[in-house]
Amino acid sequence: MKLVIGILLVIFSIVIVVTTYFPLAKNEVEYQLNKTKGQNIEEITPLSREFGIVIPKLGINVKVIKNVNSYDANVYQKALTQGVAHAEGTNLPGEDGNIFIFSHSSENFYEAVRYNSIFYLLPKLEIGDTITLYFEGKRFDYHVREKIIANPDEVSFLTDKSEKPMLTLMTCYPPGTNLKRFIVVADLTL
Repeated sequence: MKLVIGILLVIFSIVIVVTTYFPLAKNEVEYQLNKTKGQNIEEITPLSREFGIVIPKLGINVKVIKNVNSYDANVYQKALTQGVAHAEGTNLPGEDGNIFIFSHSSENFYEAVRYNSIFYLLPKLEIGDTITLYFEGKRFDYHVREKIIANPDEVSFLTDKSEKPMLTLMTCYPPGTNLKRFIVVADLTL
């Protein structure tokens, strides 16, 4: 009887580990494979031309949920099951100012699913890499200007009132924790 319980516990543990880390491992493997292909943004059809984000280097192609309350966990958690979230009160593509988009890198180990790990690879972006937003049928290309690791209570990136068109992406860091925030700032390519 003890042997059966032991075997069941081992099997249960293996299932938990595999289901927990599969989305992260899948993202990492796809990134490594695509890195050697040098995929061009022209080859990628956005999942949403209404409001979508494409980051070819990372294999990200996902819908952006517009005007999500970033201070209400119930609201943004629901939005993040459908894609990444555009913070309510920040600018939209085509407007001067800061567009703020956020997602998880992978939240708690037991909640690691596809949409919780969209921005898992964000730290692999480099200065000059391209990020493309699609909004109301129009395309907006941005180039990464800087990468920042910040404390969770630093909200200046969310409230940035810059007058020039820019994009800020944010996720939790290191992946699988919420200890810090990883932030990518990109400027609109004119």
